[in-house]
Amino acid sequence: MPNKNNSHTFHIPVMGLSFTLDSPIKVAKYGISSVVSIVDDVIVEKMNEYYSSKFELPFKAISTKVEDYRAKRITSYLNTVDTIVKQKFEDLKKSFEEKSSEFEKYMEMLPDFSELKQNFVNTIKHNPLKEEVDNWIQSNLKSGSIDVNIMTKLDKANFKGKEKLPTEFNDAHAALRGFANSNLESSIILSAGMNPRLYSYFENFSDFYPNEDGYLRKKIILKVSDYRSAIIQGKFLAKKGLWVSEYRIESGLNCGGHAFASDGYLIGPILEEFKVHKNTLKKEVFEILTSALENSGKFIPNDLSLNITVQGGVGNSKEHEFLMDNYNVDSVGWGTPFLLVPEATTVEPATIETLKKAKEEDLFLSNVSPLGVPFNSLRGSSNDLIKNAKIENNKPGSPCPKKFLALSLDEAGKPICTASKKFQTQKIEELKAENLDEQTFNNKYKLITDKTCLCEGLANSSLIEYGIERKGEDQGVAICPGPNMAYYTKEVSLKEMVGHIYGKNNVIETADRPHMFIKELSMYVDYFSNKVDEFKDSFTKKQEKYLTTFQTNLNDGISYYQKLFSDTINNFEVSNENLLMELQHLKNELFEIKIPILEKV
Repeated sequence: MPNKNNSHTFHIPVMGLSFTLDSPIKVAKYGISSVVSIVDDVIVEKMNEYYSSKFELPFKAISTKVEDYRAKRITSYLNTVDTIVKQKFEDLKKSFEEKSSEFEKYMEMLPDFSELKQNFVNTIKHNPLKEEVDNWIQSNLKSGSIDVNIMTKLDKANFKGKEKLPTEFNDAHAALRGFANSNLESSIILSAGMNPRLYSYFENFSDFYPNEDGYLRKKIILKVSDYRSAIIQGKFLAKKGLWVSEYRIESGLNCGGHAFASDGYLIGPILEEFKVHKNTLKKEVFEILTSALENSGKFIPNDLSLNITVQGGVGNSKEHEFLMDNYNVDSVGWGTPFLLVPEATTVEPATIETLKKAKEEDLFLSNVSPLGVPFNSLRGSSNDLIKNAKIENNKPGSPCPKKFLALSLDEAGKPICTASKKFQTQKIEELKAENLDEQTFNNKYKLITDKTCLCEGLANSSLIEYGIERKGEDQGVAICPGPNMAYYTKEVSLKEMVGHIYGKNNVIETADRPHMFIKELSMYVDYFSNKVDEFKDSFTKKQEKYLTTFQTNLNDGISYYQKLFSDTINNFEVSNENLLMELQHLKNELFEIKIPILEKV
């Protein structure tokens, strides 16, 4: 079992650009860790001004004319959040003597198995002196971590006029610098794959290297989809003297946001591999790290901690406990359910109502993202409605004021976004010139106009909720919950949701929520079936190899689950017999999907 001295065994992952942007201000004082997106410096600046005003802190606007404004805005906001969290946490600790409900809330929300909770009860029982109890509180209570996230591929080059700026002013580089220069002692989560140039840029900041006490002021977390990816990236960074403190495993499909599907690798077998090879991973990477630190004359620690965490689709306490106990993970990420917890995330009322009503068929993978990666979408979101209205009026596309997803290039070599009005207008004109039949034209037209403005859509919720001025064309709110949202139907308090995680109460009213392993598998079977259909008209040897590997991996995963559910006692809401029946049904479904066979010449 992981370290029970940690306040909680769950964390709140990053969601969108704004849904968790101020989550630490809401939940860190209760010992709950959460993750802030630092992609969008525009909303970061607006939220900095809003919270500085609310908590009467000094604020100085940072204009886009200021050199390195993006990094400076991010540093300033993170320092503001850090200041507010520290003050709130100090107030909470002091409030014990006042019999404050805030202090009681901190203690009540801790899991019953928490050694921190048990030690507190013993301290009160054996220390009648108030001073002794106060000392214990100061020494033992922890606030949640204020972690940040950047998508490594969102590293667009920037220009000053027509002059291209140096690489360190690229979007992801500047975001990293913004975090590195902040007062935070926390972690940066790198998601969406490896970016060697960005990884090398970490070498410029001393906070990522251990000090003489072996302490890392700032840590690196890699979000990974499998063990192979973890060891490759871990070793790459270790060669630069940089330690990965945590590998955060996320389900490829059963998650929110962008869905980076694996080649049929399922979350259970992936976790098993990390469990079996964790010590090997740590040993091999640490050896490379110490050699690199020695060669660069830096301090070499005796040991550094390594955590394995997981997220994606977990929905009840039984699943949470199983992940913790069976795979020895250090924390479990709970994202999507917290979108219905206003005390933890920021979602404006209209979107909350749409989320509450969402059924399985309303939560789907779409092609709306300019990244070209499947994106978890909510049917009926205001962003979707506005986009469709523009298409009906023959005015598709966005003005694209922020350009964070402008990862294509126009004819002049400048970044352009596939959701922009300029890009879509040009592509539609090219399409018209092809003189295609109506069906083919409509299909290609849809592929062009499907792309939507996520930069505005994923940021607008906070601006609407807090009444912050929005300029330009309204893009509505885009939100990206995982499929799990279908089983959560009401707004709940933070205490209720945390109680649900630890099995103290239940906030799910439906009785037919599928097990997280079964849900992910069914999504992969559907994904595989769609890929077979997609490739059948232009089938290649490469695609045949991809599909065969995918199907083999799914079959191996099913065999793993069959053994798991046969060998373990009933740990879940659903009986093992029912789980085995569902597995067999999905295995049969997978068997029925036939991969085309290329004729040998």
